[in-house]
Amino acid sequence: MTASLADPARPVAIVGAGTMGRGIAQIAAAAGTPVLLYDVAPEVVSAARAFVAARFASAATKGRMTPADAEAATDRLHAAPSLEALAPAAVVIEAAAERLEVKTALFTDLEGILADDAILATNTSSLSVTAIAAGCRRPERVAGLHFFNPVPLMTVVEVIRGSRTAPAVTDALARLAEAWGHTAVHVLDTPGFLVNHAGRGLYTEGLRVVQEGVADPVTVDRILRDCAGFRMGPFELLDLTGIDVSFPVMEQIYRQFFDEPRFRPTPLAAQQVAAGLYGRKTGQGFYRYHDGTRETPAEPSAPPLRQVPLWVSPAVPRFAAPLRATLAGADVPLDDGDVPGPDSVCLVTPVGTDATAEAVRQGVPAARTVAVDMAFATPARLTMMTTPATTAAARDAAHAALAASGAAVSVIADSPGFVAQRVVATIVNIACDIAQQGIAAPGDIDRAVRLGLGYPRGPLEMGDDLGPATVLAILEAIRALTGDPRYRPSPWLRRRAALGLALTAPAVAD
Repeated sequence: MTASLADPARPVAIVGAGTMGRGIAQIAAAAGTPVLLYDVAPEVVSAARAFVAARFASAATKGRMTPADAEAATDRLHAAPSLEALAPAAVVIEAAAERLEVKTALFTDLEGILADDAILATNTSSLSVTAIAAGCRRPERVAGLHFFNPVPLMTVVEVIRGSRTAPAVTDALARLAEAWGHTAVHVLDTPGFLVNHAGRGLYTEGLRVVQEGVADPVTVDRILRDCAGFRMGPFELLDLTGIDVSFPVMEQIYRQFFDEPRFRPTPLAAQQVAAGLYGRKTGQGFYRYHDGTRETPAEPSAPPLRQVPLWVSPAVPRFAAPLRATLAGADVPLDDGDVPGPDSVCLVTPVGTDATAEAVRQGVPAARTVAVDMAFATPARLTMMTTPATTAAARDAAHAALAASGAAVSVIADSPGFVAQRVVATIVNIACDIAQQGIAAPGDIDRAVRLGLGYPRGPLEMGDDLGPATVLAILEAIRALTGDPRYRPSPWLRRRAALGLALTAPAVAD
C-alpha cells in the first residue's frame, strides 16, 4: 500500500500546531505541498499560521525567497476546523502531546475519517511506533516521521518502521521528506530510535569521567572540543538543553533497553536535577551563567619550565615518534636511553589503559610516570595523566615541557582511556551495536548523527579514523580494568577489527 503523494490535489495534514507542528508545516508549504493544520485549540492554529507566514515574509525580505513564492507558500497553509476536515489528506503527521493514550485515540479517530490509502505518521520522539499502531485497524499504514527542533534548520528526519509497518509506507514518507529538503534515514522502531540512541555515549561517558574524579566538567569539555573535534562538550550541551530535560531521556532509554549497561546514567546527573541546577535557564548547572552568558574558568597556567630530562617510552612506536617531535621544540633535555635514567620523567603513551597499568607493565617508576594521550593529540591541546604515586615535581616537569610546544595542556587523574579515547570509543561502540542489530544502515547512522547531533564525523567514521582494532583495544582495556560490562565490544566492531574491515562497510550479504 502507498498513498498517492504525487497527487497535488491531496494535501498533507498536521495535527498539533505547536513548535514542531508549525515547523513541519513551514517546510512542507515552502516545498509546494498544501497543508491542512489542525489543533484542538483553534487559536493555536491561527498563531501558527501567522508565525509561519512571518517566517516566509522574512525570508523574502532577506532574498531567500521571492515575494511571490512567500505569498504562494503562505496560501498553501489552511486551517482545518475539525478532524473531519482532514479527510482529503494523503498523509497525516501527528505532533500532539507525547502521551501514548493521546496518540492512539487520535489515530483511531483518524482511521474513521481518512481514505484507506492514507498514511498515519507520528512525530513522537520517545514512544514506540509499534505501540501507537497497535490500536489501529490498519497498523501497516502507521509509521514514525521524527523531525528535530527547529525543523527548518535540523535537516534530518527519522523514518521509523514499526513491527507491522508496510515497507511501502516508509518508502513513501522518505520520498516526501526528501522532497521537503530533508535527509531521510530509515530506522527500526527501537528506544531512542537512531539519533537519541546513538547520542547516549557522549553524555553518559562524560558524566562517568567526572563521577570517577578523573577531571572536572570544564576540562572534559575542553578535551572533547580541542582534541576530538566536538563543537560543544557534553556539559556545555547538558547546560544548554537543561539537565532536567536530558536526564529523564537518559533514564528512559536505559530502562527501555532493560538496564543495558551501555546506557547507564550516573548519580551525578540525578543530583544536578535534585538541586535544581538545570543549566543556563536556572543560572547555574555545570557552569555558572550571568545574564545568559556562560562563565568559563580561565585555563590553568603551566608551571615554569625546568631542565629535567624526559624519557619517551618506545612501547607504542606510532605514538612515541610524534611525542618526541613535539618535545624537540620545547628546549628540554631528552633521555635517549633504552631505559629511563634515575632522574628522568617517564612519558608513556597508552591506548585504553591508564598510567598505573603502563608503569607496572613497562617496569618504570610510578613516581616519575606521566601518560600522554597521543591518539587525540592536536596542536591546540594535549592531555596528560598521572598515577596516584606520581610526584608533583614529575607532573609539573611534564606539564611545562608539553606546554612549551605551544599547546594547551589538560592534566587529569588516572583513567583508563584518558578522556577522549574512552568517550569516543563508547560512542563508536554504541553505533556499532546499532548497525549490528540492523536498526539502521551504516551510512544512515553516520548521516543522522552528523546532522542530528552536529558531531564532527559520524560515529562509525570516527571509529574508522582511529582504526577498528584501536577502538577494540581501548574498550577491552577499560573493561579489563573496571570489570564493567558497559565497555563490552559490539560483535560488529570485534569482527571487523579481526578481518581488517571498515566499520562503515555493510555486510556483504546486505
